[in-house]
Amino acid sequence: MSTSQTRLVQVRQQVLKHNDLAARALRKRFHEAGVYVVSLVSSPGAGKTTFLEATLHGLRGRFRSAALVGDLATDNDARRLARAGVPIKQITTGTVCHLDADMVAGALSDWNLADLEFLFIENVGNLVCPATFDLGEELRLVLLSVTEGEDKPLKYPTIFNTADVAIITKNDLSQAVELDREAMLASIRSVRPGMSVLEVSAKKQEGMRAWLEFLESRRQEFIRSS
Repeated sequence: MSTSQTRLVQVRQQVLKHNDLAARALRKRFHEAGVYVVSLVSSPGAGKTTFLEATLHGLRGRFRSAALVGDLATDNDARRLARAGVPIKQITTGTVCHLDADMVAGALSDWNLADLEFLFIENVGNLVCPATFDLGEELRLVLLSVTEGEDKPLKYPTIFNTADVAIITKNDLSQAVELDREAMLASIRSVRPGMSVLEVSAKKQEGMRAWLEFLESRRQEFIRSS
């Protein structure tokens, strides 16, 4: 390995170590405040924002929720999510292809976490960089749509190995795109045996009740263990 390559590896290790320490501090804050934190990762166009908007609407009136939204540019997704009537904050990353723990901590600086029961973090659309950056979340979702191909998990195994649950989105388009459902499930399980998989269509509200019940049960476990 050349000197320049060694230096790059060392810098990357330092960056990840700093992020891990910042994420650990965040996780401690979240636990002390009793807020259950869920991060969402996917490639662009997989339906993260539509899914998150439906989730926020589904929780409204029963839980106090908020969301942070990461994007390279624009606040389009944040403005769209604000329709759910919950606190939303945009994190604009510029050229950075992922969120990190410092960005999340900075965005939360003027929020009282004790006022929340759920916090959602929508990462930048990318299946590579976010895989190695802990955000202090309790639950990490990786979303893939039926339009992306059955072999997506095989192409991006790291993100599936670092996520807790796979959400298959846009299920209402399965027939139109001639999805081989069993092949997609087999791809997920070959990368991450035993991984929880939920299939939804946020647009048609298919599978959303099961998702919300799953989410609420996870939060109850979190509260009992905190």
